[in-house]
Amino acid sequence: MSWRPQYRSSKFRNVYGKAASREHCFDGIPITKNVHDNHFCAVNARFLAIVTESAGGGSFLIIPLEQTGRIEPNYPKVCGHQGNVLDIKWNPFIENIIASCSEDTSVRIWEIPEGGLKRNMTEAVLELYGHSRRVGLVEWHPTTNNILFSAGYDYKVLIWNLEIGEPVKMIDCHTDVILCVSFNSDGSLLATTCKDKRLRVLEPRSGRVLQEASCKNHRVNRVVFLGSTKRLLTTGVSRWNTRQIALWDQDDLSMPLIEEEIDGLSGLLFPFYDADTHMLYLAGKGDGNIRYYEIGSEKPYLSYLMEFRSPAPQKGLGVMPKHGLDVSACEVFRFYKLITLKGLIEPISMIVPRRSETYQEDIYPMTPGTEPALTPDEWLSGVNRDPILVSLKEGYKRNSKIVFKAPVREKKSVVVNGIDLLENVPPRTENELLRMFFRQQDEIRRLKDELSQKDVRIRQLQLELKNFRNNPKNN
Repeated sequence: MSWRPQYRSSKFRNVYGKAASREHCFDGIPITKNVHDNHFCAVNARFLAIVTESAGGGSFLIIPLEQTGRIEPNYPKVCGHQGNVLDIKWNPFIENIIASCSEDTSVRIWEIPEGGLKRNMTEAVLELYGHSRRVGLVEWHPTTNNILFSAGYDYKVLIWNLEIGEPVKMIDCHTDVILCVSFNSDGSLLATTCKDKRLRVLEPRSGRVLQEASCKNHRVNRVVFLGSTKRLLTTGVSRWNTRQIALWDQDDLSMPLIEEEIDGLSGLLFPFYDADTHMLYLAGKGDGNIRYYEIGSEKPYLSYLMEFRSPAPQKGLGVMPKHGLDVSACEVFRFYKLITLKGLIEPISMIVPRRSETYQEDIYPMTPGTEPALTPDEWLSGVNRDPILVSLKEGYKRNSKIVFKAPVREKKSVVVNGIDLLENVPPRTENELLRMFFRQQDEIRRLKDELSQKDVRIRQLQLELKNFRNNPKNN
């Protein structure tokens, strides 16, 4: 960073990262080797989900948070996808509902039983087909229950209403693969980054592009809304191929407010923003460190705080929601770090050092809870509402009373923007084609064996008939 003051008054100036001890990690996990640029990890206050390496389809593990230590090789998995799983996200309002997307072009909704899985789960409560190519991203709406967004390699974003199990909108303004999506605090705006080197701010219900930036000098990869500050932060690559971050005004994307070079490494930079503490965390894929900054309302906007260092490189990071943190230890953020080389998931707590053991209200303001502010019909009709806030003072453990009910659907056409999505028959994945090929080869070998046996029998009968004709007296 070019601007790092020696002294600065901030209650987060001394925040430090604390890695969990080995017995509080999750060990023996075959983390996926897929090179797709996602975290392959999702966590909430009850469960940890990790995409695993598997043959013949895609699968992921669901582990209760209290079940730390070594995970058995035969631990039950969610394994209903026919292709590699590319993204997983927990429902923010129903803690046992998780969405997944895959190379098999489907998005699936899974209901995890109380206490976790006892056997392999292959049947999803809801299967969503609408993309014509593999689906790389899923994202839940931050304030509305049962609204899910999915982005595919067909350059489209579909908005699903899970109460009816169908897409209600298709956003078709991108000209290449969508790399990242992010919502503002009330879900009224959607920011996207794309391989066409453009940053877009959209109105999600209409799909209208409100702002667009052509990032030629700063090739954007990831974007995150900075809470309710009306600003965006992107990570990307500069024209000199150095890793870079940029801060934008959401109402004017003509030029970034600031651009800062980070380093010359090549791994993708993942940004994480904590709206309660106004802290930004930057973690590089393949790095072992996590940098963190404080975001201000005036120049220079970004203030470097410190860096958590570790020798083990990270493939991805899951983030614990605020209501799952340990407030008694002054924990303000928690990562779950995927270490592929060790098959290890390592929790990392970001802690504000305080001597007092009482509740620290200044570092724990009111924060979004697990109750939705809107129903799908309200949001689709144009209503925007801020998330329902809760206090963490008593250790927020309230369980949501909302229950997911999968819709009963009849087979019919699904027309969005004049296009019947069900006419887009999902293409066969490589795994499916290989299985079909081997089945066909087995069937061919079986038929050849039957045919050869029949040929032998025919020759025997022909020989007997010939003997009978040549020696009729002997017969």
